[in-house]
Amino acid sequence: MDPTPERTLRAAIHRGDGPAIVSVLTGDGRDLLQSMPQLAGDGVLCALAHQLPAAQELAAELAAILRYRDWDGDAELADQLNPASSDPDQVPLRPLPVDLEQLAAVLEGDPRDGGGRIDLTTGEVWPQAAFDDEDEDEDEDEDPRWLWVDGDGSRASYHDMAEFITTIPDPDLADRLERAIHGNGAFGRFKDRLAHHPHAFDRWFRFSAERQRGRARQWLASNGCRTNPRHRGAD
Repeated sequence: MDPTPERTLRAAIHRGDGPAIVSVLTGDGRDLLQSMPQLAGDGVLCALAHQLPAAQELAAELAAILRYRDWDGDAELADQLNPASSDPDQVPLRPLPVDLEQLAAVLEGDPRDGGGRIDLTTGEVWPQAAFDDEDEDEDEDEDPRWLWVDGDGSRASYHDMAEFITTIPDPDLADRLERAIHGNGAFGRFKDRLAHHPHAFDRWFRFSAERQRGRARQWLASNGCRTNPRHRGAD
């Protein structure tokens, strides 16, 4: 089975393959500019690092899409894609190769898990569980190597589900999903009912992934940092 354009794009971003990213976004995956501009934007940032001519056009187009949509994190990504249209008085953000999906998992994880931290020397995201068995120094909280991340739980995901329901054209499905998101186990019930509607489930996955990536990007910017995607051939 051939991979979807989204999977091809994700793989190209992971490899830091700028030419492959441009190929996807100007070919079969062009719809990702509209449906997943946060993901596409991380790909274009990589392509820009390769100084590919087509990347400049994609960056300008994506910046306009993001500013129009205006979800959490969209303005921050638009500024990075098209600095000429950003606020000239904005304080520069520290570039850091942070995996936004990993950061989102910590940010929206169970607060009882203790959150996590970002290594400011490498950009790696670590859940707190990775350090629970270690003897911590008393002054570790002040260690400049780490940027601490608190887990806020599933509140944002609940709001995502409620907002997504408003986009469903089938009133019967929308009603069943609305009833599913109340009470304990809401997220599991929501996904179980969506699983019988593959098209809607795919749309939910994209919607949720975009929301989480954008919130992680916005959180990172609020802490003085921005993503700096690696590109093939870079150290």
